[in-house]
Amino acid sequence: MSTKDRILDEALTLFAENGYDGTGVEQIAEKVGIKAPSLYKHYKGKEDILNALIDNAEARYEESFGSEQHIGKIPESREDFVRVTMERILFTMRDPMIRKIRKFLVQEQFRSDRLAAITTRHQLEGVQKMYTRIIEGMMEKGLFVKDDPALLATELVSPVVLWISQADRQPQFEQEIIDRIERHIRHFCDVYMSA
Repeated sequence: MSTKDRILDEALTLFAENGYDGTGVEQIAEKVGIKAPSLYKHYKGKEDILNALIDNAEARYEESFGSEQHIGKIPESREDFVRVTMERILFTMRDPMIRKIRKFLVQEQFRSDRLAAITTRHQLEGVQKMYTRIIEGMMEKGLFVKDDPALLATELVSPVVLWISQADRQPQFEQEIIDRIERHIRHFCDVYMSA
């Protein structure tokens, strides 16, 4: 891992543990094993590090989870829908970078309008819009009953967001929460899928 990447990795860990304001450039440099002036060869300062972290996390999330613009293939069946949805949820819950970013954003969303907007997009609006498009596509294929796809997406996503938050706070219950999420998705399919 390059020094530049190690700076980001250590900064994210410190931001998630201590918050943005509670983390100094000197602390980041010390964790990386360099002096603070050396850190400035890679980043202009703490805000530059934060911007790089956010850019990297958003690119990783877009690639591995998807978005309204990048929904992937519309599922062809109930099992396909459950499998793809669970893969996305497990990525969200278990990817170390995404977990740290989520923890950091939850803490910092009340101090920064920009971070509040990113938190809302990733934990609510963006996921709901993506699932609105997926459910619309599945309605067009006759797999879901005709209904309001945005409302169905909200019904699907909202409890999952709460359970992921619980798993972040209480990791000892992660498997139980994952099982509950899968039961929720299967129940959602039982209620709204045509076949």
